[in-house]
Amino acid sequence: MSPVPERSAGTGLSHPLVERLRAAAPILTVPVLMLLALPATGDPSAWVTLTLAGLAMGMMIFVMASGLTLVFGLMDVLNFGHGAFVSIGAFVGASVMLWLSGLLDPGGVTLHLAAILPAMIAAMVVTGALGVGFEKIIIRPVYGQHLKQILITMGGLIVAEQLIYVFWGPDEIPLPRPDALRGALVFGDVAVEKYRLFAVVLGLAIFLAMHLLLARTKIGLLIRAGVENGEMVEALGYRIKRLFVGVFVVGSALAGLGGVMWGLYQEVITAQMGMEIMVLVFIVVIIGGLGSVEGCFLGALLVGLMANYTGFLVPKLALGSNIFLMVLILMWRPQGLIPVAKR
Repeated sequence: MSPVPERSAGTGLSHPLVERLRAAAPILTVPVLMLLALPATGDPSAWVTLTLAGLAMGMMIFVMASGLTLVFGLMDVLNFGHGAFVSIGAFVGASVMLWLSGLLDPGGVTLHLAAILPAMIAAMVVTGALGVGFEKIIIRPVYGQHLKQILITMGGLIVAEQLIYVFWGPDEIPLPRPDALRGALVFGDVAVEKYRLFAVVLGLAIFLAMHLLLARTKIGLLIRAGVENGEMVEALGYRIKRLFVGVFVVGSALAGLGGVMWGLYQEVITAQMGMEIMVLVFIVVIIGGLGSVEGCFLGALLVGLMANYTGFLVPKLALGSNIFLMVLILMWRPQGLIPVAKR
């Protein structure tokens, strides 16, 4: 007697192709959103411009959100103070860029491309170092207490904002891009802003580096194991608390890097920018699946694309479009696009 094929609940006979489509469904959300926007825009060149702008915005949000999703997944910490590292990173990076530009061209007033890399490194070093103190003084006493985490980390964000006023003043600081990253590359009827292209390349490089680190190294294995079962990792003799601190430092450093990228994107920085961007960051983390870097990457791309498409088609709905996107995703997949338990 030939074996009877197994049935999946509510879907009839199981089939390998069906299972593959289900597994690929989260990844397909990005191209599906792109294809749905094509007829809506009505102009292929405008669609390409909006798509690249959305991808660039998504990459920058991913850089800021990836650290937060790792911290929540591994440490179970709701860190609303993550935005403080975004703001501080932006101000540190801006200070370094303006100082180095003055050294490179004492008579000039424009930023230099050569100043961006040291500024990004400085922002990551400062925010990473601040992350050590933030974890030890503010986060460590409230492990496992979500309500207290929300209150105390939000308080840390407010204190950081006031400290920015003390060191840099209350006024916004213009941060024009270097001449090399201004303007656009024109391909026929399509114009691609140089900085957006730079942001896409940098964000993609960071994602690939994080993916390889988590998938191909021992540290990555411990992080992924710690996300799924921290007690087992501790029982095997690994000091997961040190791993906690390391992940928090990396997450804080990525937030600082994202702050520099976002400041150059907006060409102005304010003390409130971290608090403002945290709404998008949390939407991305929830859409992607708490603790999932791959899901965070997909969620960031969806948020960036949705914001740009809606801003072009229906500007009045742009602010609420990503809330609507989050609701749709969670109705379809309540645990997010790529939940940790299914990685």
